[in-house]
Amino acid sequence: MRIGIDVRYLSHGLVGGVHTYVKHFVAELCTLATAHHIFLYADTKRTFELSNLPAHVTVRFLPYRGPHSTAYLDCVGIRRAMAHDRLDVVHYPANYGLSVPGARTVVTLHDALTIMPIRETLFSAGSRRTPRVLAMSIYQYVGSRLMLRDVDLILTVSQHAKKDILRYCRLSPQRIVPIPHAPTPDMRRITDRAVLDDARTRYQLRHPFVLADALKNPGVLVRAWRRLPNSLRQQYRLVFFSRHPAPLPIVFEAVERDQAALLINPPRADLIALYSMAEVFVFPSWFEGFGIPILEAMSCGAPLIVSDRGPLPEVAGDAALIIDAEDDAALAAHLQRLLTNPTEASQLRERGFAHATQFSWRKTAQQILEGYEYAAGLTGHAS
Repeated sequence: MRIGIDVRYLSHGLVGGVHTYVKHFVAELCTLATAHHIFLYADTKRTFELSNLPAHVTVRFLPYRGPHSTAYLDCVGIRRAMAHDRLDVVHYPANYGLSVPGARTVVTLHDALTIMPIRETLFSAGSRRTPRVLAMSIYQYVGSRLMLRDVDLILTVSQHAKKDILRYCRLSPQRIVPIPHAPTPDMRRITDRAVLDDARTRYQLRHPFVLADALKNPGVLVRAWRRLPNSLRQQYRLVFFSRHPAPLPIVFEAVERDQAALLINPPRADLIALYSMAEVFVFPSWFEGFGIPILEAMSCGAPLIVSDRGPLPEVAGDAALIIDAEDDAALAAHLQRLLTNPTEASQLRERGFAHATQFSWRKTAQQILEGYEYAAGLTGHAS
């Protein structure tokens, strides 16, 4: 097969779950799919992240001339380049992409967020409503809805995401295939005391701490924290990390009132150290397609408490305590159990280590390749 993949996420200097997905499955796929010719379509906005690619992989660089280039490349440029390469299958791994003559179209739809009614997307819990975010949400919604007209196969990241997607489109269930993400190879528990002490010193972490993502429903954690006995709140601290400089106001309130720490965009090595040191990692997210921080924290040995929303219980298995996303009383009870019962925390940690080993990017890439082979053999349209 001649396989084309839109990899512009790897030439934009991006971070986040979709970037992690594209970077790691593409790298593994290039080592697996030696019987196929793979074309990677990047642009020239930033330096392309992958190097030393094998001979059966060709990289096409499309010109980036400013913010308007993304729309032009989405609609015209990348499709023209793909058509020139006479592909059998094209894969858009970031929620939308238009068909290419002569090729089967595969799209990874990470969740239903970009195909549900636009009012639900724009006004969902925790959403940011800046003009830029609103414009991007509308653009992605339009792109994803157009994609549904011609897509041959949708890949998604969990059984729950598949069920959600089926609520908003008329595709056959057989043409929506859940393939999970995986922890990245660098996500391993750090035990080197010097490395951990260095991170503690640089971030002024003088107490053992509970770790959380400041963008993922932080309010329920702050409310739960305030329910804990004063002795625990004196002994431990809350530590939030955020890839965005302005999380919800409740986080800044916790910094002022509860002596919490907020770490903006810590380097990946430091995030691994934080996971490794955390007494508990709390992930009470409202909405996820998959929830890769769960596997990251497990791989680094952090006992987990996660919400019951979306695929999180599916991803966590038996290796996390589960709460309703808005139940601060239940969260406080779980926190108190884990912070005062080292044996239970240790058991949860060991279950997390075992559970995380079931996921790997090599397995993910192999299943994606099988998806391409399935799409190439289809007849007719997906709908």
